[in-house]
Amino acid sequence: MRLLAVIAIVFCVLSAKPLETQSAKILATLPFPGRSQYIFVETYLKALAAKGHQVTVINAFKNKETPNMRFIEALGVHKYAEEMLSLLNVPLLWQQLNAMDYILDKFIETTLDDEGVKKLLNSGETFDLVLAEMVHMEPMYALAQHFNATLVGFSSFGTDRTIDEAAGNISPISYNPLVTSPRTDRMTFLERLENHYDVIVEEVHRHLVHLPHMREVYKKYFPNAKKTMEEVMDSFSLILLGQHFSLSYPRPYLPNMIEVGGMQISHKPKPLPEDIKKFIEDSPHGVIYFSMGSNVKSKDLPQETRDTLLKTFAKLKQRVLWKFEDDNMPGKPANVLIKKWYPQPDILAHPNVKLFISHGGLLSSTESVYFGKPILGLPCFYDQHMNVQRAQRMGFGLGLDLNNLKQEDLEKAIQTLLTDPSYAKAASAISERYRDQPQPAVDRAVWWTEYVIRHNGAPHLRATSRDLNFIQLHSLDTLAVIVAVPLLVALIILKLSCKLLGGKKQKCPHADKLKKH
Repeated sequence: MRLLAVIAIVFCVLSAKPLETQSAKILATLPFPGRSQYIFVETYLKALAAKGHQVTVINAFKNKETPNMRFIEALGVHKYAEEMLSLLNVPLLWQQLNAMDYILDKFIETTLDDEGVKKLLNSGETFDLVLAEMVHMEPMYALAQHFNATLVGFSSFGTDRTIDEAAGNISPISYNPLVTSPRTDRMTFLERLENHYDVIVEEVHRHLVHLPHMREVYKKYFPNAKKTMEEVMDSFSLILLGQHFSLSYPRPYLPNMIEVGGMQISHKPKPLPEDIKKFIEDSPHGVIYFSMGSNVKSKDLPQETRDTLLKTFAKLKQRVLWKFEDDNMPGKPANVLIKKWYPQPDILAHPNVKLFISHGGLLSSTESVYFGKPILGLPCFYDQHMNVQRAQRMGFGLGLDLNNLKQEDLEKAIQTLLTDPSYAKAASAISERYRDQPQPAVDRAVWWTEYVIRHNGAPHLRATSRDLNFIQLHSLDTLAVIVAVPLLVALIILKLSCKLLGGKKQKCPHADKLKKH
């Protein structure tokens, strides 16, 4: 009998199959003209398509044909890309928020006015899932209710207060810095004070300026919407975050907030083009890779800044790969190779690349750490200041002010990172911690996406905190009762005591004071 039981158990185990996900129709919206945001999800979207899902992508780029993928190329947003960088270069947070609202409004309206997007909206087509980039573009979330689909969000920079709010997660400002600030989770008293002030400014702007305008845009493009904008904002079933605790800091998440930082990185780097490979391998002192990402174009840097970079690079023993968006560079040193686009992860994977000079974007910072390369950050805007500050605190990088770049400071920082082994050692240690995961980040993202599809939006993952108002969430009502009842009882007892001891003619000396309190 025991033998039969064992055979039966073995048979059941061998014949058991994991839950399968039927092919789903997925719509991904990426209206931002910066290619970094699309790079973050590109491998993930192709992985979904490879598993048989039908993926439609709205983005702002020319795309290659890919099986099971359809692209709607809303290219009009690029005319605002350069304007975005100039508008965001203002000193006050309120001005920065106004500039960001203006730019995001242009991105949203230009995308929704695109002929291909309008055709899709009027097609009567349906989708099972809508993937929306969570960068304060609330009207874009409405595509989920329009197509009666489950809403999943993603953020290439990780989480912030608004994303935490959408998930019902807590976000203590005591150690969660504003994402646009140069602070880390380890803040001094003054930094916490600054952080608290910045959070208040952002919240006031969000509720008095940003959300009212976004409601107008929402009503303009979705006049017959089945849900209000607030209801759509409260309908995220899953949020994929481009972050990982080994790259940032430990913090609380809810079960439907999944860290997938680095999912754009291929675990098997592709062979480099022959000219780049030769340039790297023929350099006896190693190579420095310099890129300002996809939003900031180094060809548009002020001439003074470019001259500082050129003079510094010319004095180096190392060769330099410079992502430069023009065919010619006047005064280019012999040890510098310029190209409009480089296969960044594949370059950083090469052992002869010794240093990465970057704008400090999260994708670049993640790739730098993943391949164990020290980083020199020249941050420009948004989360880049915080990422560079974190690199300095964790010991794998240094940072300089791009707007006040001095040749002496740049030379010193480069030589420090090249000659002090502690930076490369710190980068390698963080890389080892990051790589120690049970599955690649892209596989984790695909699994959770299919989990939400299999379970019809996974409503069981929804936190009750999303259904409570501010007073209920922070237990202010119950706290008021807990404090008020004992005070009321004490007042009654004191009044009775005064009456019993002093009679009606003698007034209790403490009664008036207690009433005032």
